[in-house]
Amino acid sequence: MPALRDVVVVGAGPNGLTAAVELARRGMSVALFEAKETVGGGARTEELTLPGFRHDPCSAVHPMGAGSPAFNAMPLARYGLEWVQPELPLAHPFPDGSAAVLARAVGETAASLGPRDAAAYRKLLAPYLGRWETLVGDFLKVPWDGLPRDPVLLARFGLTGMRPVSWVARRFADDRARALLTGLAAHVIAPTSTPATGAVALVFALAAHEVGWPIARGGSQSIADALAGYLRDLGGEIHTGVEVRRLDELPPARAYVFDTSPTALARIAGLGRAYRDFRYGAAAFKIDYALDGPVPWTAPEARRAGSVHLGSGSAEITRALDDAARRGRAPEVPFLVTSQPTLFDPSRAPEGKHVYWAYGHVPNGWEGDLTEAIERQIERFAPGFRDLVLARAVAGPPELARRNANYVGGDIACGAFAGTQTMFRPRIGPRPYSTAHPAVFLCSSATWPAPGVHGMSGHNAAKAVWRRLRATGS
Repeated sequence: MPALRDVVVVGAGPNGLTAAVELARRGMSVALFEAKETVGGGARTEELTLPGFRHDPCSAVHPMGAGSPAFNAMPLARYGLEWVQPELPLAHPFPDGSAAVLARAVGETAASLGPRDAAAYRKLLAPYLGRWETLVGDFLKVPWDGLPRDPVLLARFGLTGMRPVSWVARRFADDRARALLTGLAAHVIAPTSTPATGAVALVFALAAHEVGWPIARGGSQSIADALAGYLRDLGGEIHTGVEVRRLDELPPARAYVFDTSPTALARIAGLGRAYRDFRYGAAAFKIDYALDGPVPWTAPEARRAGSVHLGSGSAEITRALDDAARRGRAPEVPFLVTSQPTLFDPSRAPEGKHVYWAYGHVPNGWEGDLTEAIERQIERFAPGFRDLVLARAVAGPPELARRNANYVGGDIACGAFAGTQTMFRPRIGPRPYSTAHPAVFLCSSATWPAPGVHGMSGHNAAKAVWRRLRATGS
């Protein structure tokens, strides 16, 4: 008979790896199984276009990773993880050649918003500056799991953050600031009228000032590889190239933890329609580029930024999100999230060449081609961009779902940021990581606190597993 493990983890994304590490650190025997030939999930790095051009197929910029309580409690630098800070975390250029920026310094950010809104921006962020560890520690854990470290700070944040970003943006007089804030909230791919999108914008802005928006040297694969290296040193087993179809295909264990979609967990664990009410959201349409030179931005600030948001104003961003998430159609003018890592990490491309990616938002499962609309939008802010393209790797919703089974219908957020799912993921209940099967748990981004390479869903799920095993003594 195979040896009884304490825990078996299915899926080696950042959350599965983090859960495995947390449990191995508590002295438990852990075996991890991954369907792909390498670990990583949404934190991979691959040659998608040409030899020598290393792209991040999904997550590439990691403000929440650098500020993660889970990651910061691990010796990941010892295993090769090095954060690289761009000169500017984010630039948001406008068609006139100017730009708003999200800089490390609050003053630089405020100044880029214009004289009418500089003070308003400072006032919005002031209560939380210097309080990142306290705030994020409360924000990223399950809200009802114990008392917050600073109830007053969390309540103050909630009073502002639980509002839609469209409401929070009203405090600004000009659209430069409104566009910057709206673009930050757009990372959850939800209409700007959605409650709690204000919190998303605030967390991303605060992260820039407190921990930056870094990239991982060599690519996002470095994060997964560091977690895997640490897990092995703790005695954990990692098995790749193993697709799990049924629970009884796994070795016997006291608990099973799934870094998968709720749909996949229900199918593998035989839970039937347990997650029938879970909603998947709008999808991404992503293009990875191999370039002959840096992107020729009109706005000088964009040439110094790790990330660049492309939307001419808050109204344009709002329309694009509404089209994809509410109206069920691809936007004619997409809002784009883009990243240019080789400006700051030249190791990812041959000398003098660059990698760059951009994604826009489309309906879940959409099978069209957004390439022309994306490149037309880039050309608005960087004329001559197309002349630099050596190769492109295009991934619409079906391709994204093929690359990563957790992205159902191309939903890279692993669940709609809408309705009760803004706070209760994957469903309403006090134990988001437990399932109807007492030995089966869910730890993916479909659970609180939702997407991002920060490992906190895995961290929180590991606590739930440890408590269950300690209580039952099984």
